[in-house]
Amino acid sequence: MRLLIVDDEVIIRTGLASVIAWHELGIELLSPAASAEEALTRMAEERPHILMTDIRMTGRTGLELAEEGLHMLPELEVIILSGYDDFSYARQAIRQGVTDYLLKTSKPEEIIETVLQAKQRITERWAEKSREGQLLRENKQRLFARWIIDGDVESSPCPVFLQSGMNLQSESSSDMEHMQRQILILKAAGWNRSSATLLNFAVQNMLEDVLPGAVAHIHKDRIICVVQLSPDEQDFQFTLGIALTRMEQLLKCTLRAAAGRPCMEVQLLHESYRTASIAYRYHGLLEDRIWQYEDVLHRIGGKTVLQHEEETKLGTLLMDNDSIMLTTWTRELVNELLMDPEVTPESLDACLHAAVNAGQRWLIRTMRAIGRDELERFEPWKPDPDADAGELRDLLFHHLYGLMHTYHSQMGQGRTTHVQKAIAYMESGLAQDISLQHVAGQVHLHPGHLSELFKKETGVTFGDFVTGMRIRRAMDMLVVSPAKVSEVAAISGYEDVKYFSRLFKKHTGKTPSEYREEAVSYKTSGH
Repeated sequence: MRLLIVDDEVIIRTGLASVIAWHELGIELLSPAASAEEALTRMAEERPHILMTDIRMTGRTGLELAEEGLHMLPELEVIILSGYDDFSYARQAIRQGVTDYLLKTSKPEEIIETVLQAKQRITERWAEKSREGQLLRENKQRLFARWIIDGDVESSPCPVFLQSGMNLQSESSSDMEHMQRQILILKAAGWNRSSATLLNFAVQNMLEDVLPGAVAHIHKDRIICVVQLSPDEQDFQFTLGIALTRMEQLLKCTLRAAAGRPCMEVQLLHESYRTASIAYRYHGLLEDRIWQYEDVLHRIGGKTVLQHEEETKLGTLLMDNDSIMLTTWTRELVNELLMDPEVTPESLDACLHAAVNAGQRWLIRTMRAIGRDELERFEPWKPDPDADAGELRDLLFHHLYGLMHTYHSQMGQGRTTHVQKAIAYMESGLAQDISLQHVAGQVHLHPGHLSELFKKETGVTFGDFVTGMRIRRAMDMLVVSPAKVSEVAAISGYEDVKYFSRLFKKHTGKTPSEYREEAVSYKTSGH
């Protein structure tokens, strides 16, 4: 808060400036002025909040200075300095708008008290204005959310700030009739997470400066902006790109924007917002800095499930405890999904969930195979909705790595036999060409030795165990999958569907078709 002392007597003005430690009172003391004329020439630029002036000076009087100063700065607090002879004159001045008065013989503490009272009055006015400003901002936010985000245009008239934002005086009435509006949803990044809110406010303010007629609003860590599209601007993306570049350079950040469908009427801005929201969901799938709703409108969705071979490969990687290859697998999966021109946020999310579920099924099977069913509850897969492709890839890797670590840490606790390891390996990813030699190599045993241990620990031969496991897998697929019996046979490792059917009936007492029909009937009956 700034204080200007004015007195034509050098002793008075220097004494008032030096006898009191103004800075310790939260007062910035401006260089004292020797006359009313000097003070008036400086006040427009220095803009003091408190004026302390002698009532009688050579040239203009203190009262004349106060009158002109208040005209220039209506919020100015004026304190008159007077002698005993001027006391009645000073009291009259107070009734004319001067705030307070002091005798030149006043003690320092009396001067301090008077100045602090003026400071308090100014602070209270500022606080009141701040409250009013806050209420106005909150009301603007409510109306913006009601009209643009919620689409509630019936319960209240169009907000003035939306009307004024769309009707520039420089535009002719003819142009205004054809003025299109559009919603942009912007994401700002590049500052520390703790400064993200401040960055959003900075972008919001700059948008309204660099895009004439724009009205911006912060909602859920995003900036929603209403912009106007002049009929003369054939390439608005180019204009917007220049504006974003300017803001990025000034704020040292990165900005991306999704645009909704343009509209002619302010009542349709909610529809533009709805389509912009759909487009914004693609921010993790696209590399563009600016994209339109029309760019993604016709996408039908890409891959949503893993193929059997992919699940098998994943199980093998998890069993091998190979974090490097697991990184490669997740990167290739995500890249494959992103390269599909039909990919949507929904299809990407579904396929990543399928990978997570495949990893969890692998862990359940392998833990059961070594006799350890006491699994802790899985951490839910809940990626950040604003995560980009790279972040999703890393999140998927860390989730699968956690499953892999859980299994191998359990394997290291207590004694796990070679047979248990062999069973876990087979359960983790049942390859069609599985053989005693292959599995024995995985657990570092001679095939003959593994065969003997298998019979001893399980009571069945290695071949019978593999057959039983294949049949159990086929039983599961027949219940949950619409695949043909021939397809289930092939996935289970049997190219000859007739041989598969005979084997299946030998183990279950039913043909594959009978088993599926009975299982489906049982489920639909409510059991």
